[in-house]
Amino acid sequence: MKLVLEFGPLLTFFLVNAKFGIVPATAAFMVTIMIALAVSWQRDHRLPPVPLLTAAFVLVFGGLTIALGDESFIQLKPTVASMFFAVVLLFGLTRQKLYLRTLLGESIKLEDQGWRILTIRWSLFFVALAIANEYVRHSFTLDQWVTFKVFGILPLTFVFALSQVGVMQRHAIPEEGS
Repeated sequence: MKLVLEFGPLLTFFLVNAKFGIVPATAAFMVTIMIALAVSWQRDHRLPPVPLLTAAFVLVFGGLTIALGDESFIQLKPTVASMFFAVVLLFGLTRQKLYLRTLLGESIKLEDQGWRILTIRWSLFFVALAIANEYVRHSFTLDQWVTFKVFGILPLTFVFALSQVGVMQRHAIPEEGS
């Protein structure tokens, strides 16, 4: 269900864009992301912070896209969101705050050094995603960018997350009683 809630709005965006264009796709994206948040709230009685922030970016940049009829705003959303996450994580490090641990600490137990390593790596990954989005946005057609957004960014993120398993294993805090 979690995968449907996260991937459903993106898939809707892709399909509506293919049939009707970017502005209707953006509107559909905005509606489905709000539905996904509502279902998350109904199911868990809380809203996860990252999907909530992502929805805020989608609503702001999607709203600008629709209001101004300019697709560059929705294309800019992944760049701005990725840079936002990178800056927040790095800012936290400068203040000795491990915001990644705050987000994931319930599900992953790591030593502080592991959280620092992951924070730096995720920050760099978000910067790389922003650069990749800008490259694709400026070098390819709108439909090719939509394909990259839907079928490129998510798999890249998944592969990157999997590549961090070694760090998580090396810095894992053993379960009590293990």
